[in-house]
Amino acid sequence: MSTNVTKTILVVDDEQEFREEEREFLEAEGYSVVEAEGRVHAHELLNQRHYDMALVDLMMEEADSGFVLAREIKRARPEMPVIIITGVATEMGVEFDVSSEEERRWIKADALLAKPIRFEQLTREMNRLLHG
Repeated sequence: MSTNVTKTILVVDDEQEFREEEREFLEAEGYSVVEAEGRVHAHELLNQRHYDMALVDLMMEEADSGFVLAREIKRARPEMPVIIITGVATEMGVEFDVSSEEERRWIKADALLAKPIRFEQLTREMNRLLHG
């Protein structure tokens, strides 16, 4: 158990099973977790309380829902880390990255991780973004 108990993570994904896996993993790491099943629900939740980070699926209601939500989050709270988690590379053969300045201008996320997610990779990115 780590000292992340005060950090609240918003998990946004239209797949209930994936949200549940993320919740179990994150709670075991000491995080508080709030789930949303899509962009619209996440938008409502973002107006209700403070979150320390958002983990956002790319393809939900629309193919670009995750990109839209990440932009909305960064517009309202630019300091809030956003990680987009996507299966688009596996499902459609399209790969995204946020390593170049050009990509970061239109992909408003601090990191992109591919599904199936490796939780050690998620932990590493979360620690980097939350704790420097």
